[in-house]
Amino acid sequence: MNRAVCSWLAVALIPLTAAPQSSSTALEFEVASIRRADPDAKNNSLYTDRGTGLHVENFTLRDIITFAWDIRDFQLAGAPAWIDTERYDIVAKTARVAGLAVMPDPKTMTDQESDLADHQLRERTRSLLASRFGLVVHQESREHAIFDLTIAKAGLKLKPVVTPGEQLGFRGGRGRSAGFAITAPMLAKELSRITGRPVADKTGLTGKYDYILEWSPDTGVADADAVAGSSGPTIFTALQEQLGLKLESTKGPVDTIVIDHIDRPSPN
Repeated sequence: MNRAVCSWLAVALIPLTAAPQSSSTALEFEVASIRRADPDAKNNSLYTDRGTGLHVENFTLRDIITFAWDIRDFQLAGAPAWIDTERYDIVAKTARVAGLAVMPDPKTMTDQESDLADHQLRERTRSLLASRFGLVVHQESREHAIFDLTIAKAGLKLKPVVTPGEQLGFRGGRGRSAGFAITAPMLAKELSRITGRPVADKTGLTGKYDYILEWSPDTGVADADAVAGSSGPTIFTALQEQLGLKLESTKGPVDTIVIDHIDRPSPN
């Protein structure tokens, strides 16, 4: 994965990506193909071409919608049951990122260029959903249980990054997350993915950091208490001991996308 993709797949929670513009001004892909996925397919993937192309294989429509709005499952409401079961393959392309005369190498893209490419890709995906699936949504604020990310009393243990290396974004798997040149808001997004609950960055940190976080994936994330007999620390304990950060449970407003209308896709 290139630099931009690594950061994009860490799903944003607070705030939502801006709502799509009207069809006359919203960015669109120049060509797009949508097909029902092979029912026997075992793997799935989503990747991009430097912000100009979207490749989706064997994804549910829910997955695609949450990607388009940069949200988590609990931030999507009003969805019919079939968007969780029917899977699609999508190939969509455009010539370039608007506002960039020449597409830079992903390894040398600035944060601003990466953010611009990210925003435009998601906007084009929203336009695709509107034109081919008839998707109509509105945005509401709903109260949810959330976590505040703060610095623990023992002090910060994140490794500051002055000169980022070639790896940028996130890598990980079950019970492990590694970040490279990430910001505190990016880490909050990653922790939201892990915990399944919105995480608000309250650290006040402005730098970039490398980290490795390891915990027992069998301990669950319902609360901050360790589970008896578990083989390792909870995500909460690991976060404090390994990174010097803390998740504090609270409640707060969370932006939610509500589906007003959606159809199965129109023909290619």
